[in-house]
Amino acid sequence: MKKTIELLQNSDELKRIDTELDIYLEIPHIAYAEVKKKDGGKALLFTNVVDKKSGKKFEEPVLMNVFGSYRRCELLFGRTIESVADEITKLLHMKPPSGLKEKITLATELFSLKNIFPKRLDCEGECQEIQYLDRDIDLYKMPVLTTWEQDGGPFITMGQVYTQSLDGNMVNLGMYRLQVYDKNHLGMHWQIHKDSSHFFDQYQKAGKKMPVSIAIGGDPLYTWCATAPLPYGVNELLMYGLITKKPAQLVKSLTTPLYIPKDVDYVIEGWVDPSEMRIEGPFGDHTGYYTLEEPYPVMKVSAITMKKDRTFLATVVGKPPLEDKYMGWATGKIFFPLLKTTTPDLLDYHMPENAGFHNLILAKMQPLYKGHAKQFMHAFWGAGQMSFVKHAIFVDEKAPLLEDYEAFTSYVLDRFTPKSMFITEGILDALDHSSPETLVGGKLGIDATVVNEAKAPELLEDSTLLEKVKKLVDDAVNVHQYMKDTNNPITVISVNKTKNAKEYFNALVPLQKHLRIVVFVDDTKNDVNNAYMLVWRVTNNMDAQRDIFVQDLMVGIDGTNKTELDGFTREWPDDVDCTPSVIASLKAKGVWDFDEELYNKFQL
Repeated sequence: MKKTIELLQNSDELKRIDTELDIYLEIPHIAYAEVKKKDGGKALLFTNVVDKKSGKKFEEPVLMNVFGSYRRCELLFGRTIESVADEITKLLHMKPPSGLKEKITLATELFSLKNIFPKRLDCEGECQEIQYLDRDIDLYKMPVLTTWEQDGGPFITMGQVYTQSLDGNMVNLGMYRLQVYDKNHLGMHWQIHKDSSHFFDQYQKAGKKMPVSIAIGGDPLYTWCATAPLPYGVNELLMYGLITKKPAQLVKSLTTPLYIPKDVDYVIEGWVDPSEMRIEGPFGDHTGYYTLEEPYPVMKVSAITMKKDRTFLATVVGKPPLEDKYMGWATGKIFFPLLKTTTPDLLDYHMPENAGFHNLILAKMQPLYKGHAKQFMHAFWGAGQMSFVKHAIFVDEKAPLLEDYEAFTSYVLDRFTPKSMFITEGILDALDHSSPETLVGGKLGIDATVVNEAKAPELLEDSTLLEKVKKLVDDAVNVHQYMKDTNNPITVISVNKTKNAKEYFNALVPLQKHLRIVVFVDDTKNDVNNAYMLVWRVTNNMDAQRDIFVQDLMVGIDGTNKTELDGFTREWPDDVDCTPSVIASLKAKGVWDFDEELYNKFQL
């Protein structure tokens, strides 16, 4: 971690903040704003950290936004992201050598692979220089942040969670939020689809307690490896060896059988009793909404160890863009070769950060036959973490760059008709709040690999269209049309909702010669002129089976918050918003330098 700080400092990628700041809201709010600046802002090192509630002043600094730019990602990887992807591609396509020269090349490549396997040491590590056991255990000795006002408490947000299967033959490294309940208990947010949850099921069936060791800090690549979507049973630390060409050096935890990297800054060890569950949350998550209170397993801490000279690593989640934008970019590039093994005709894919990654994927492919795109949809929705994706748009090889959103959108809209859509049902991320039931909901695929005969509407000015809309929909407040030069302009209508959106859509059918794609959003908290945040809102709020309506060439999308008007019986969560009094305090201290225009653009 010290080397990382030096690297960032020498590369002009680090900002030190020496003003006294609180772990409750203040530090996270600054980091939340910083990553939204151009090119991700700077990594932030908070050197004067306090807990005002307890009066405690911490020795260690807090480091945030470490992965928060493309440049910082590559600095931390020590190489280009593309070079890692190329190496994985080579491994996947390794062939028997046909001659002496190829044999020598293969032998060299295979010899280099010896360094990817983690190495277990017979000694204690720097992470165990300070040891707290029994009555000395106190999670509040660490500067764990409370990020949002409605959060259920402090949460560790960049913990490396090490677990193993019941028989000890498989190990897993994952990253899950961890709620601090008290001095020696943590909430384990193991979503039902995750590997650690599969291990937990084994211990639960056997009636045995499950060992867990949680590391914080060390080489930031350990933390990135914890997010790597590797197949079940594959040790994520193999990626560390592949990237760095040196094995992760591990030491045994003091009170669990698990091994952790010797140079991490903190280790929290403990045991999870499968018979004990506790309410976890709420938590302002990367969806930009609070995830609701639900029962999750509890870990009783059996030891805390740490370095003498340590740094606490944390991240902040909420509305995009965030640090996960850049971590997700690296992950997408690196694991593209693995995805191609399932879909070999895939040319490229991209997950826009303002759709929360799992809410939308854009994919370019080489279509070879009728229905090929639909085959890809099924493959995506059945492949590991890709199965959580709600909405997928497929284009052919002639399409523009996926990251060129304006050109890409024009390309899709010129080819789109309602028959381009494929709506089905599948599993959803546990954080999804919009489906009628948890974990399962609607999925939308759009096949733009073929040209459909889409007739452009007769366009009206926004003001004229709004007048006509208001005559049919009393609750309409504002209208804005996007992509007006395409065959399928997108008309966003904000409403003060008193009816189900389908009633609004049906009322607008007489205007269908002027309309093609109509999106309804609540007037409260939405700006019809802010496309970036509208994508965030609508992809979060819609369930394809319930919220898409079709009448001839006209398609409606309900992006409003769901209530009893929609037959919605689940609790609808609040947006993640900054606390105004905290912003005012930070301004008074002279540490809030975030532009007001960006504040409004990203709806902080």
